[in-house]
Amino acid sequence: MAFEFELPDVGEGVAEGELIEWHVAVGDHVDEDEVLADVETDKAVVDLPSPVAGTVRELHAEEGEIVPVGEVVVTIDVDGEVPDEDEIEVSDDAIDDADGGQASDEEQSSDDEPPASTGGRVFAPPNVRRLAREFGVDITTVAGSGPGGRITDQDVREAAGKGGSDDEEVASAVSQVGESGASDDGSDGDDGPKSAVSKRSEGANSAVSRADSKQSERKSATRKRSPEPDGQTATTGGPAERDQTLAAPSTRRLAREEGIDIDAVPTENTRDGKAYVKPEDVRAYVAAQQVQREGETAAASEQDQAGEVAATGAPVGATPETGDGEVTREPYRGVRRTIGKQMEQSVYTAPHVTHHDTAVVDELVATRAELKERAEARGVSLTYLPFVMKAVVAALKQFPVLNTTLDEDSEEVVYKHFYNIGVAVATDAGLMVPVVEDVDEKGIVELAGETADLADRARARDLTREEMQGGTFTITNFGAIGGEYATPVINYPETAILGLGSIEQRPTVVESETAQSSENAGDDAASTGDVVAAQTLPLSLSIDHRVIDGAEAARFANTVIEYLENPTLLLLE
Repeated sequence: MAFEFELPDVGEGVAEGELIEWHVAVGDHVDEDEVLADVETDKAVVDLPSPVAGTVRELHAEEGEIVPVGEVVVTIDVDGEVPDEDEIEVSDDAIDDADGGQASDEEQSSDDEPPASTGGRVFAPPNVRRLAREFGVDITTVAGSGPGGRITDQDVREAAGKGGSDDEEVASAVSQVGESGASDDGSDGDDGPKSAVSKRSEGANSAVSRADSKQSERKSATRKRSPEPDGQTATTGGPAERDQTLAAPSTRRLAREEGIDIDAVPTENTRDGKAYVKPEDVRAYVAAQQVQREGETAAASEQDQAGEVAATGAPVGATPETGDGEVTREPYRGVRRTIGKQMEQSVYTAPHVTHHDTAVVDELVATRAELKERAEARGVSLTYLPFVMKAVVAALKQFPVLNTTLDEDSEEVVYKHFYNIGVAVATDAGLMVPVVEDVDEKGIVELAGETADLADRARARDLTREEMQGGTFTITNFGAIGGEYATPVINYPETAILGLGSIEQRPTVVESETAQSSENAGDDAASTGDVVAAQTLPLSLSIDHRVIDGAEAARFANTVIEYLENPTLLLLE
């Protein structure tokens, strides 16, 4: 019995993942919970375990492909019974491409294969369940015509009395809603939370209307700017500009990014008698267009230069100077795209204000040097960061407004009475922020060991999603690379972040002994100071000005400085 495994929601809020590497191949036998592939979602790489035991029949995604949650990634011939879908962690609201899902159902079915008994269980992909809800059909009463009694969208439409005439229109509508109806917050009206990638249609008929309108507009626009190269047609017969094309969501996304119409892409692949476009078809079509455009440009250039030869004697056929240099493109996705979206949300949601100050940390440097050898004896490398973390927690207890989030829906400031400090770590894949929990309950050496472990595993891409969630305040140490001050971006939805510059000797004015004597003697004359070299630590504190005032930020920074300049005070915390 064939089982189609759809990409599950491997973490809260995840809408899609990049398939990094397959660990199995077609024909391999897999056990239940055996790792099938590595999938990158948000800031972590996670394992994709098999929910069943059986033999791999087909891999539906290529390495490097972006796969929406709910799309079939692998088909497995199960050794025994297929488990109930409720036992598999796949959201019922997961995104499922209508064309791709329909093709998968129809591809596996056969006219001479009778539907098997489901034994009281319902087998249906998320898009079919969604369609049943839209038509008001109780899916448990629908007889499935797919393999093993699997319910298809055609079964649902027949049960709803829609017949087969609406097949293509409904499939097109669902497909277009998936492509163009994305919701940033993953919600739609009053129906509760939905997928962050695809919105449900407000009824099949309205979805069809919107989809047909957008489809016509998009085809008209793309065909004007993307003429088809001469002689290229689909092998399914007729011109390449088809009325319906089957393609995976990632392929449709690639076509949109390249500015071409998916229906205009020639292909030799078919599914159930319909053209099925793959990513390589899109790339080949784009390359063919580029060659055609370059040929037209070269021909026009030769004509222009030929007209100049008589007057200037310039050679014909020289490539015209465009002023453009060589460029290299790389996909904007994975961790880099996640970071970008997070930064964009933070900057455009929370009005940032940054307070700069400097701590004279001669005593901190001496204290760390004194304790470093003892920490190494315990197998821990002692840095300055644990001292800063303890100083920050001590200041947060005095100024709790910096340990908050803003609930914009309820218009409430949420005060956190626990202290989970995020530590920004620069990795080859981008910036990651593992969280050290309950900093107020841990000592300096324990914090040093835990922070180093999290940082090492962040660089190795071995962190779990849970280890990067739940922070209440973040520290970023850009001084480890070099620099003094910056404007750190708040790790939204937190309301404050502290940036650390490099600890170095810098010129500092200190009160001279003469000035102290004059002050003790009651001399009102203006005192002078001496310029000396001192170890200083520049601090950059960014705050969400909706919640935190500048005065509170300054007092918080002064408190942090007090603890850093007098590290023995940390013994009281």
